[in-house]
Amino acid sequence: MSRLGLRLHADEEHWIPLSDLMTGLMFLFLLIALAYMVAVEHQKNQPKDVAAAYARERVQLGAAIDKALAPDLARWGAQFDPNALSVRFTNKAALFAPGSSELQPRFKAILDRFFPRYLGILTQLKYRDLISEVRIEGYTSSLWKPGASLDDRYIGNMALSQDRTRSVLAYVMGLPATQPRKDWLMNVLTANGLSFSHLIRRPDGSEDAAASQRVEFRVRTNSSAPLGQILAWKISCRPSRPRRRYHIRCGRRR
Repeated sequence: MSRLGLRLHADEEHWIPLSDLMTGLMFLFLLIALAYMVAVEHQKNQPKDVAAAYARERVQLGAAIDKALAPDLARWGAQFDPNALSVRFTNKAALFAPGSSELQPRFKAILDRFFPRYLGILTQLKYRDLISEVRIEGYTSSLWKPGASLDDRYIGNMALSQDRTRSVLAYVMGLPATQPRKDWLMNVLTANGLSFSHLIRRPDGSEDAAASQRVEFRVRTNSSAPLGQILAWKISCRPSRPRRRYHIRCGRRR
């Protein structure tokens, strides 16, 4: 009996470490499973995070432009659209003489105040990578010479709107405040005549000729960067064969 008791005692001494080992392994497998779940959830939310960050930066840029320009917009005959990131100048009498691309003195005075402030926002380091283009857009009404065909009116107004935007571009590029930032502007600033392709209409649907003759400064943001990140993520996570299970890192089969 004494020998049997010693043997049982020895077996118990071996059994206790084995049970501890099994408990440790169970905790280890549990941690691996939790890590896997966290990684899968992170990969799942990655496209949403990229898109949300891009949208947040656009909103911040719009708020900064609005804050910088809001005190003078009404006096300039301008409006700011934060969704389109567009500053629209609609006071036809202050912009150009009828049929002319020469800037009126009043419009030059407005640009003297507007553009340095506007440029100061766009060239901040936190917005530079977000901006792909700063467009000067010129629009006209559908009016042209009496008896002109629709094609002649469109093409004639296209040339006029293009000449006007080039005049605006040349003027703002010559401002003293522009000179230190000219290299950056030459990569993003463009002049775009659009004729009467986007008419402003009254509530009854008729053309508002005066409001249609306008100049807009519009920011285009670099949506290709976040889109590229999302596409890269989708490609890396795409299974090469159907019905395969994956490790935590996308693209690796288990």
